[in-house]
Parts: sequence; structure tokens; C-alpha cells
Amino acid sequence: MQDELNQFERNDVWELVHCPPSQTIIGTKWVFRNKLDDQGNIVRNKARLVAQGYCQEEGIDYDETFAPVARLEAIRILLAYSCEFEMSMMGELNFFLGLQIKQCQEGIYISQSKYTKELLKKFGIEKGRTVSTPMATNVKIDKDEKDKSADESKYRGMIGSLLYLTVSRPDILHAVCLCAHFQSNPKESHMSAVKRIFRYLKGTIQYGLFYPKNENFSLKGYSDSDYARNIDDRKSISGSCPFLGDCLVSWFSKKQNCVSLSTAEAEYIFAAFCCTQLLWMKQTLADYKCSFENVPIFCDNISVINIAQNPVHHNCIKHIEIRHHFLRDCVSKRKIEISFIPSQDQLADIFTKPLSSETFASIRARLGIMHIE
Repeated sequence: MQDELNQFERNDVWELVHCPPSQTIIGTKWVFRNKLDDQGNIVRNKARLVAQGYCQEEGIDYDETFAPVARLEAIRILLAYSCEFEMSMMGELNFFLGLQIKQCQEGIYISQSKYTKELLKKFGIEKGRTVSTPMATNVKIDKDEKDKSADESKYRGMIGSLLYLTVSRPDILHAVCLCAHFQSNPKESHMSAVKRIFRYLKGTIQYGLFYPKNENFSLKGYSDSDYARNIDDRKSISGSCPFLGDCLVSWFSKKQNCVSLSTAEAEYIFAAFCCTQLLWMKQTLADYKCSFENVPIFCDNISVINIAQNPVHHNCIKHIEIRHHFLRDCVSKRKIEISFIPSQDQLADIFTKPLSSETFASIRARLGIMHIE
């Protein structure tokens, strides 16, 4: 507490004043926290003095905030204007916002094993058997309106926790996003699907993302769609995963906004989405003097490649919205290149549908998700 007060004095962030009679006084509160490492050991005790902002009323207290003895000087708080702020050197980064970071000669490992263990304990799934995939291939999830309702609050809590876990576990993204569609009225069948995800995590607690150190600095993307996969509205489920070199930099799994009339249309629409993501990455990397031409998007549908490269295919594409032909424009300007890849090598498959154990494990490894000691 004294260190916190001393820091206020050193940084000169407030000035004692008399409280104007027309202003409401906002109190302060001490907040104490034990900072833990990735093993759960206490490494630091923290104390923060904060204003009780929840006591304010709109139009009355929002302009200036008063503590019992001092007025916070907003201009002085914005220390970024002079870059004058105090920093603590805490050594090499190894734990941040639930992410465990391990740096070594081969590269960087990012995992959330501690967070995963906490979730298993919180939701009572520490015991029981494990499974090799987050979703069974022989189960199709729908609204299942005839089934018994599940605990909505618990279901939403489980989904929210799993969504944060996808930061380092792309392998569960498709299953989590699919189950998230039923948060408004979850059934027991949906709860069973969510519990299966936790059983998969129980057997892969130590898994995380590995970013290897190498000189490969190429930009590429994988795009795939599972036509009419959603049982309730027959919309397609699509996924993509851009890479920078051998490093997975982002991942998507989402239901398309419209119903596609063909597999080619579903794949073409999401390839256009993948194109926008890669163009944004190109622009960002240009700030670091990195330039890329003909960035490849790997697709396992020949029709998509033909549509993107040949503007004569009017009959088979006239029903596709004009905005999606942005992809064809980028191909003609040599910003993007649509390349064919066999289905067995399509890494985006893991974000569109349940896979067999062997296929799932193979793609998981190629995405850089592996066991971390």
C-alpha cells in the first residue's frame, strides 16, 4: 500500500483541492491481489487504490471525479503525452493474462494448461475418461427442441470459458463455436457436446501452440467450407487459417450469413473473406518493409479456382453477390493467387467439420499444436 502511495507522489498524479459544494464526493477503495506464476505460486503481492466510479451519476459526476482528499488530474494521468511513466522490469515474459509463454532456442511455446486445469476443476470434469477429438463424427448437433433443457447459466459460463481457451487451442474452435449457437436455449444434448470438449481437453492439458524459429517468411492462407453443414438453417460452416512462414497467426470458424446454392458458391464466398484477411496482413507487414505478391490461398475446390481465374463463367456465378467477386479482382491484379490443394492436405478442414481421430491429429500437428513439457 505504501509503495502505491509513493508511486502516486513520484508521478505527481494528483493535487489537493477543496471540494466544490456542488460536486458529489467519490470514495476510494484498496484492491489487493496475489499475482501467481504458471504453477500457481505467489510471486508478488499487489495493492491498488481505485476510485469507486460505480457511485457516479451521468450528467452529475462524469466531468470530474473527486476522492475524499484529492482531485485526480486527468492531464497528469495521461502520461503518454510525455512518455513519462514508471515501468517494472520483471524478467523474461513467461505468464501473461492466463497465457503461459516458454521461450527456447527452437522457438516460442504458448499454452493455457493452468487455465485448462482450473476450468476442469470449476466445472467438475476432473475425473472420467478422455476422448481423442472434441467432437464425434457421427453426431450432428441441432436445436433438439424436444430434449430436456439444460442449466442456461452454467452452459453460458462453460462456453465463455472455452472461447477464451481458443486463444491457444485452435483445435477446439469449431466445436466451441458450434455449441455457442445454442446458448439462448441449451438442451441436455448440447451440454453433453460441451462436456465432450472438456474431456478432450482433459487428455490434452499440456498442448499449446508452437511458433518455430526459422527463415521462412512467406504469407499464405487455407480456406474451406462444409456445404449446408448447419442442420437447422442449411447454412455452410466455413474456416480459414492464415500462416506467416510455418506459424499459424489467426484462425476462423463461422457459419455463413446466407444459404449457398452450391458447394462452389460456399467455398468461393469464404475464399473472398480469407482474401480480405490476407490483404490486411500484407498491409500491416508492409510497415515492416515486407512485401508479398501473389499470396496463395489454398482451396480444394477446382470450381472456385476456375471462377476466380476465368471471368467468362457467367452462368454458374450469376447468382453470387457482386461483393464476393472482390476475390476475382484481387486475382487479376496478382495480389492473391488461388491454388489447388488435395482435400487430405486442407488444414482448414479442422475448422469446418468433425474429423476422424487420425485426420484430426495430423492436422492438429501441422497447425503447430503440440504437447509442451
